[in-house]
Amino acid sequence: MKKSKFPADELELALERVSTPNKTVIIAVVNQAYVEQIAGAETTMLDLFLESFWLGEDTRPLLDHLLLVSVDQIANEMCIFKRLNCYKVETEGVDFGKEQIFMSRDFISMMWRRTLLLLDILKHGYNFIFTDVDVMWLRNPLSRLSIHNESVDLEMSTGHFNGDPRSEKNPINTGFYYIRSNSKTVSLFDAWYGRKDNSTGKKEQDVFFELMDEGMLGRQGLHARFLDTAFFSGFCEDSRDIEAVITVHANCCRSINAKIKDLNAVLRDWKKYKATRAEAASARGDVTVPFRWTGQFGCLDSWNNNV
Repeated sequence: MKKSKFPADELELALERVSTPNKTVIIAVVNQAYVEQIAGAETTMLDLFLESFWLGEDTRPLLDHLLLVSVDQIANEMCIFKRLNCYKVETEGVDFGKEQIFMSRDFISMMWRRTLLLLDILKHGYNFIFTDVDVMWLRNPLSRLSIHNESVDLEMSTGHFNGDPRSEKNPINTGFYYIRSNSKTVSLFDAWYGRKDNSTGKKEQDVFFELMDEGMLGRQGLHARFLDTAFFSGFCEDSRDIEAVITVHANCCRSINAKIKDLNAVLRDWKKYKATRAEAASARGDVTVPFRWTGQFGCLDSWNNNV
């Protein structure tokens, strides 16, 4: 078994630096493939992620609470260069720097490494919003999440929303969620990570869904909510209400190049919408404007390409 190194004192200092007064942080994980421009790409995934905070509504101040976790040296150096809040983890004998193709062995390994880190953050007593860097933050999500409602332990995004925020039959997506640090959530993540070695070929998201299906949330007395894709959208199920959408996740997509192409289109659409809305408000006071997403053609094609 590979041994992971956690400099707990450094992690605590990093978490303290970005924490809100109620000990909540935003966590994102990057590797070299996310921070360097790869062949054929217009930009980097990290730059798109950061641009969304710049362009989003009431999102710029949230960067003060973002801890960018690097899993390799190149990603860490880029984080420091951009003057972000950075923390580096290592796993001996594994190279997480290259692009991890969806469901490849290294992809699955990196997802489990991420889960171990997040468990450690919970054990440090910090609540967190976890976000993949292929999630565009178009609006501040805090008003839609139960940050100040201590009865809610977990709020997780979905690939497709079944209409019931309490239904554990919602197909979850672990690329964006809020979790509160307490004994119940630590036990949940302990059980989740504990299945790593007996879940060969399964990504950590599938194992979490199995735990839910077995009634783990109920046994722990854990109160979970599942997020409506009208607000927390993704390529699996678009939000059609531009006035409501908060985040857009490049899920249902296989490669970084495809994600970058389609997320670029998302930000172009968002900028066009904001400009049109401002013009309409200035001209007639009517801020209702027609809108339609460009579409995720790169991600659709990614499933047909050999990568």
